[in-house]
This record gives sequence, structure tokens and C-alpha cells, in this order.
Amino acid sequence: MSTDFNDNDLRELLPRLRRFALSLTRHENSADDLVQSCLERALSHRDRRREDSDLRAWLFQIMYRRFLDGQRRAKRYAGLLSLFAGREEERAPSAEDVAMSRAALLDFDKLSAEQRALLVLVSVEGLSYQEAADALDIPLGTVMSRLSRARKALRALNEGQSQPATPSLRILK
Repeated sequence: MSTDFNDNDLRELLPRLRRFALSLTRHENSADDLVQSCLERALSHRDRRREDSDLRAWLFQIMYRRFLDGQRRAKRYAGLLSLFAGREEERAPSAEDVAMSRAALLDFDKLSAEQRALLVLVSVEGLSYQEAADALDIPLGTVMSRLSRARKALRALNEGQSQPATPSLRILK
């Protein structure tokens, strides 16, 4: 086979090149870009092709190398982006996150002092129920029931429901 090839040779191989590109990229637009890049490289370096080589194999080789180069470039680019973008995102939370955090803190302030104390000791400080009971000098069952009511009240406030300041007592007969 000669080093020279024409448009008809390329048109004949185009479906095979596209199929190979799709198998590599798994995305139609990327596959089309890869085929175009491969053909551009083949046309600009047609004088480097050996006379005894198969055109199809030579084009597949070019395509595979272009694909690997693109993967390496994308990996380098992603690494550079993570260096610059990652730290900024950690330093600056979104406006929505800030607003939700402030709303949760305002809702937390609406709870009674007993409920706030229990939530801080158990949820923030990580004390066990028994350790919280010992710290507040109340029975374990009281800690569990107050904590349950505090969590329920905070959840209701976060969902926009108004909670009475003191829980209503049930009258038993």
C-alpha cells in the first residue's frame, strides 16, 4: 500500500473510526471530536506513514494516541482546577448554606434552656445519655424524654411550624 491515500479511502474507514472512538470515549460528541482530531493529524502527517503499513491500523493507532493524550491532558487540567477551586469552595460556603445555618441557629435559640442544654451536651459535645443525666443531675429517663421532645421541637421549627414555648401537659384520669 502506498503512503498516499485519498478522500474515498478515508470515507470508507469513517464508520469504523467513529465506532472505535465511541468505544473509547463513550460519548457521541467526544467521539466526533476524536475522529476529527485523528483525521487532522493523519492528513498533516501523511508523509510519516510507512509504505507497507495498513491505513486502517495506522489511523486506529493515531486515534488511540490522541485519546490517551486527551485523557492525560484532562487529568492534568482537573488536578490544576482542584488546586485552585477546591480551597476556595472550602473557605466560602454557598449563600444558601449560610442562610440555612443562620435559620437553624435562630430556631435553636427559640428552644427552652433545658432543651438547648441537652441538645448541646448530647449532639455537640458527644456525651452519652447517662453522662448528660449525671451532668444535669436528672434521671436518665428524663434526659431521654426531654431530648426526644427537644429534637421534635427543633425539627418542627426548621420545617416552619410554630412550637409552643412550653409543652402542653397531658391530663391523666
